[in-house]
Amino acid sequence: MNRFVIADPKLCIGCDTCMAACSTTHKTIGLQAHPRLTVTRNKDATAPVLCRHCEDAPCATVCPVNAITHVNGSIHINESLCIGCTLCSIACPFGAITFSGSRGVGLAHAYDTYIPSNVRTSNPTTSSPSCFGNDILAWEPGVKNIAVKCDLCAHLEGGPACIEACPTKALFLVDPENTLAMQKQKRDDAANAGSLLTHMILEER
Repeated sequence: MNRFVIADPKLCIGCDTCMAACSTTHKTIGLQAHPRLTVTRNKDATAPVLCRHCEDAPCATVCPVNAITHVNGSIHINESLCIGCTLCSIACPFGAITFSGSRGVGLAHAYDTYIPSNVRTSNPTTSSPSCFGNDILAWEPGVKNIAVKCDLCAHLEGGPACIEACPTKALFLVDPENTLAMQKQKRDDAANAGSLLTHMILEER
């Protein structure tokens, strides 16, 4: 079992603080600033969706350049190897992989100068993908899309920034060791409760 972050919808207030913290901490070390989690909302609750770091990791299986690997009980994307093919996003059962990218140095001016206006307006772009109906398929000349997903803030000693920043403590880390300890505690509690009940019944007799 790998480690992963999960949210309690009963505690989440949809403030997006987790997304801001995620973006800031990754931007400071030169990675894509796009948040690695997305707060989803419906009429009854809100909660951020994050990568579950699957043991079998279908995203890693379909990656044609092996940019997604298993590292220290979690699944990581090497942004320098990613070619932006979007296969990992399609394969992810939780919809936890998104794409972000930026134009290379000097390309912004070149794009506006040398690309005909009819091409600029007729082709889909990452900022206006409505013609596709799905931003996964959107593209823009000169922009390299890079897959981004939760990496558990491996660069931070204190753990994921989203957990630390959440004002209501709605996010927590699921760790194999902690999970086993909780399971043992529940079994012990159940056994103790059963023994107590048996003792009470015998006393009544």
